[in-house]
This record gives sequence, C-alpha cells and structure tokens, in this order.
Amino acid sequence: MRRVKLDRIDRRILRDLQEDGRITNVELARRAGISAPPCLRRVRALETAGYIRGYHAELDPEPLGFEVSFFALVGLDSQSEAVLTAFEELVGSWPEVRECHMARGPDDFVLRLVARNTAHENELTTKLTSAPHVANVRTIQVIRTTKRLPGVPVDEDDGAAPGEM
Repeated sequence: MRRVKLDRIDRRILRDLQEDGRITNVELARRAGISAPPCLRRVRALETAGYIRGYHAELDPEPLGFEVSFFALVGLDSQSEAVLTAFEELVGSWPEVRECHMARGPDDFVLRLVARNTAHENELTTKLTSAPHVANVRTIQVIRTTKRLPGVPVDEDDGAAPGEM
C-alpha cells in the first residue's frame, strides 16, 4: 500500500467524505476548490493508499429491533497468539458483536455488542462467559450515547500525515 503525501486538498476531501460518504464528486470537488476529474483521481489515490477503508450507511439500531447496546470487558486465561486469534475469530462470527478491540490493561478485549433486549443481552453474556479460554467478563450497558463520530479528526491545515516528515 503506497502512502501519498497529504496536502490541504486531500485533507479536505477526507474530512468531507468522512462527514458525508454520499456526497457527490461534483460537490466534493467544489468544496475542495478543484474540478471533478482531479477530485475523483485524488479520491481513488486515497482509497488505494489505504486512507479510505470503505463507505457505509450508519443504521439506527432501535427500529431494527436492537434496543440494548453494551460493552463487554473480557479477560482470557492465556495470552498466547493461538488463544487470542481463536477468540477474535469466535466473536468475529457473532453478528451482535459490532466491534472487537484487543486492549492493554486488566482486560484482554473490549467488545461492543447490540442486543434485542436485556434477556438477549444476558444470553450473549452467558455465551461469552462460556467461550473457550474466557476467564472473566464484565459488562457495561449503555444508557445514552451523546457523541458518536466515525473516523478521526481531520484538520485541513495539518502538515504531514503521521509517520511522514
């Protein structure tokens, strides 16, 4: 994956796409102050270089029947690579697990899950606690989310990308 040196226009494109993945190329180009063909070439170059992972729609879980969101802090009985990988593959196959993060600290993994209701949350917690090599599980139910932004902050005026000089 070849990294491109990001200039102000690239950073503007990234910021605008992150805020609205459905923005038209014409509007994206207008905001960046360039014409549509070079804008599209820049977007393709940013995708190829790995700055853009993909595009998706953010869905509201409640109308789709998922009333509960919770985090699970999971400790394993071993931190061997085989055990860690097996756990990641296992929870990766569960559709209710929306995020899986290996963590540094007292817990090995932090998961974000969705459930239809508290009974379903309890089923998922039981399923998790009975998984191979799981030593402990602590759950935290979300009451309200006041901020949820995708991606990272992108400042147009920032200089080099991380790792560039």
